[in-house]
Amino acid sequence: MTDCVQIGWREWITLPDLAVPWVKAKVDTGARTSALNAQDIQPFERDATQWVSFSVRHSLADNRLITCEMPIHEYRDVTDSGGNTECRPVIRTEVHIGSLQSIIDITLTDRSTMRFSMLLGRTALPADASVWPGRSFLLGGDRFAPPET
Repeated sequence: MTDCVQIGWREWITLPDLAVPWVKAKVDTGARTSALNAQDIQPFERDATQWVSFSVRHSLADNRLITCEMPIHEYRDVTDSGGNTECRPVIRTEVHIGSLQSIIDITLTDRSTMRFSMLLGRTALPADASVWPGRSFLLGGDRFAPPET
């Protein structure tokens, strides 16, 4: 077996294009696409292109909102674990997971009732990733604080 990236079921990530410093994400290999808790989701048009405006929390401990605007990559029907289907805007943005950097698709939805504001789906993970369901924060930080930068 080749060396693979070991990832815990919870990891700290950053979304630099959105100016979101740290998000505690739940890694979910059962979900194809990642999802971000977003409020005030408002599609609009700019220069004949579809964009979306939305707000995200700076952090769980900080109620300040960051207002973001991103081009809409597409819309996707997403079915949650309860069988409910929702048409969501998808943005394409950079994510940092430990030392890994990639461009991923993220759906925007209200996850305010969920324990994690970010769900990291399997397409956001490297092909050689191994997710450890019994371990957390293998790429840095702990349950209280993100990795030191």
